[in-house]
Amino acid sequence: MGEAIRLRVNNEIPAYRPGLVSALDIGSSKVACVIGRAEQGSLKILGSALRESAGMRAGTVTSLELAEESIRDCVAAAENHADARIQNVLISVNCGQPVSVNSRAVMALDGALVSDTHLRTLLSDGRARCRLEGHEVIQSSPTAYVVDEARGVRNPSGMFCQRIGVAMHAVAVKPSPLQNLKLAVERTHLNVVGTLFSAYASGLATLSEDEKQIGATVIDMGGGCTSIAVFLEGHLVHADVVPKGGFTVTTDIAQMLAAPISAAERVKTLFGAALGDLEVGTDVVSIPQMGEDGDEAALRVPRSMLTRIIQARLDDIFEEVQKRLQASGFDAAAGRRAVLTGGACQLAGTRELAARILNKQVRIGRPQNFPGLAAANAGPDYATAIGLLMAGATMPPEMINPDIPMTTPAEERKGWWGRLTGRWLE
Repeated sequence: MGEAIRLRVNNEIPAYRPGLVSALDIGSSKVACVIGRAEQGSLKILGSALRESAGMRAGTVTSLELAEESIRDCVAAAENHADARIQNVLISVNCGQPVSVNSRAVMALDGALVSDTHLRTLLSDGRARCRLEGHEVIQSSPTAYVVDEARGVRNPSGMFCQRIGVAMHAVAVKPSPLQNLKLAVERTHLNVVGTLFSAYASGLATLSEDEKQIGATVIDMGGGCTSIAVFLEGHLVHADVVPKGGFTVTTDIAQMLAAPISAAERVKTLFGAALGDLEVGTDVVSIPQMGEDGDEAALRVPRSMLTRIIQARLDDIFEEVQKRLQASGFDAAAGRRAVLTGGACQLAGTRELAARILNKQVRIGRPQNFPGLAAANAGPDYATAIGLLMAGATMPPEMINPDIPMTTPAEERKGWWGRLTGRWLE
């Protein structure tokens, strides 16, 4: 299937036991499944598939039967492509109104040497404090250590100190939508072994190490919602979701031009633009009408009208994104870099419009081009799935599965396959 890409985490190549890694990105408009094989510090794609989603709205399950059918079809196609069968998957989450939860934990050591036992206790305490009433944590991780007065310590193990502290960040969601999403996956006889916020997964696949360190905002534009993930000093520091996406634009076109949903989506994809600057002359677009057949009944409108409808909704989405970033305090703190991912960002002029409204340097984020992944499937709409796969191959499992006990940085370097004894990836 081609050469393997060598993965780096904090500029170190991790060494893990060979095994299959499976990722499932379940969105409102599409389901993407990617299967890879992790080897000694490397990852290669074995198979991938993308199918139209059903039974989902704004990342939330609205029909278990339809969602199950979409997931089953997509996984079967990816398995056939990979010539392998999977049991465990890592899934993306947008449902349940994701929010950031922060906590801090401090421990007095009175000049003692920091041991793995100290760190394990400290990290467990920090994660235990990442709680929000009525919510369930889907991922958590330490963002910074403080040794006495020294901030930004990467790994305090083996250092002398009087006091040691850790800052934790977690993403939490309402439990019922999350359980329904897991149920839809489990009904296809798959085991959900981890969850990640979708925009965070997209950031893993598309951001450079410098962008993560200096600060960048990932805006994942899906069909039903737009997810926001802010990275700073190498970590996720803020998560949010705007419940509007590409399908909202399609619905606006259908309502204002009395067109069927399928026709509105086709017209948007073929002729739509996010900016009037990109209009071509006095083009006229023919749009079928609901309940009518034949070209004679089609409505002919200037392309500029279609652009105005699209731009008005995208203006609304990006203004809401900016409003939420400003309210969080990370609009300026995370720098002027924004990265757009997701299928809805591929509309012509979207990047330029986002740059105008957000007052940031904006680029379209595309995931790493792993061998084995078809070029047609390596666009922004695959960013979340590829990020999930990378996370499954490189991350400590306790970060993506809150039920697993926290481990220390020293234990992370030893690898976590043996500790899981079959509970994680095969």
